Amino acid sequence: MTSTATTVQEYLDALPEDRKKPVEELRKAILENLPKGFKEEMNYGMLGYVVPHSLYPAGYHCDAKQPLPFMNIASQKNFIAVYHMGIYADENLLKWFTEEYSKQSKTKLDMGKSCIRFKKFDTLPYQLIGQLASKLTPAEWIALYEKSFRR
Repeated sequence: MTSTATTVQEYLDALPEDRKKPVEELRKAILENLPKGFKEEMNYGMLGYVVPHSLYPAGYHCDAKQPLPFMNIASQKNFIAVYHMGIYADENLLKWFTEEYSKQSKTKLDMGKSCIRFKKFDTLPYQLIGQLASKLTPAEWIALYEKSFRR
């Protein structure tokens, strides 16, 4: 479910009531832990945390007009999703996350390549998502991105 919101506040205001608090708490956990240099903005119809063009002029290889995406939060039809490109690109980070998830959460991990899905909003591991947000600086993400995705 891609949003047509043009601002973060517009996105948050349009959320269904049962999703407002969980999405706002995820946002808070990310913003409190995100290394300096990332920027919050609407990105692909979701709340996005990106490396701005001022730090990485090349932009995203799929669309250079877009800043380099790092993390996103989205309210999808049947779940809330957190997308983290680093866990897709770095096996060690993925291993750390899956191990920590099993320690910190009582629910089974529901995950795709970069997508972590939460169907039960009362069990969201906010602290863990905050920790995940803190694991890569913009410079580290750019280096990993160029190694993994740029040809």
